[in-house]
Amino acid sequence: MRIGTKSILFGAHCFFIHPFFVALAWWRLFGFKVVKCGITRVEAGLLDWRLWICFIVHDLGYWGSPNMDGAEGGRHPEMGARIAHRLFDKRGRWGGFLRREVRWYEFVRYHSRYLAKLDHRMPSVLCLADKLAIAVTPAWLYVPMARLSGEIREYRSRETRSETSKGWAGVYDSEGSDYEWFRRVGKWAAAYVAEHRDGRMDTWTPERSGN
Repeated sequence: MRIGTKSILFGAHCFFIHPFFVALAWWRLFGFKVVKCGITRVEAGLLDWRLWICFIVHDLGYWGSPNMDGAEGGRHPEMGARIAHRLFDKRGRWGGFLRREVRWYEFVRYHSRYLAKLDHRMPSVLCLADKLAIAVTPAWLYVPMARLSGEIREYRSRETRSETSKGWAGVYDSEGSDYEWFRRVGKWAAAYVAEHRDGRMDTWTPERSGN
């Protein structure tokens, strides 16, 4: 079984656990009010069932992936984006042609900082909730799941990369326990969200980053 599949079934992106922490993070950010989700032109609130579907499907593209942050894993939002596009984006006349709008597609696709950077777009609001979900997930739950799937070894090997984004230094140091590492990641994620929740340009993300 490939690592991406294990992550979805019982790892850090477990399909019946991770979405609830994304929802909790969304509530921490916006409560129950309907918010206009920036560039994606989506307007959604926590009582909108479409938002919950996006919480569930946004990471399903890890299924079958041989890595979490490599060439395959880095494109994991594409599956969820296609699902959201098919379910929620309406057909209409755009640019003289009859085609689907891309509001929900972009909402899910650009929860990835990497794909947003690749496409020269801003990360979507779902990115903020997904990042804050790391900070609100208890270490006693996250670390054992990431160990069970084996993905924690890949995450902790990032210190071999030349990451230069703001606030990144020291996050992936190999020193310390898995729990100490996870606390550093949580602090980084919370700091990223605090600085970007007002929609400012993402200057933290390198040109190549896993998520």
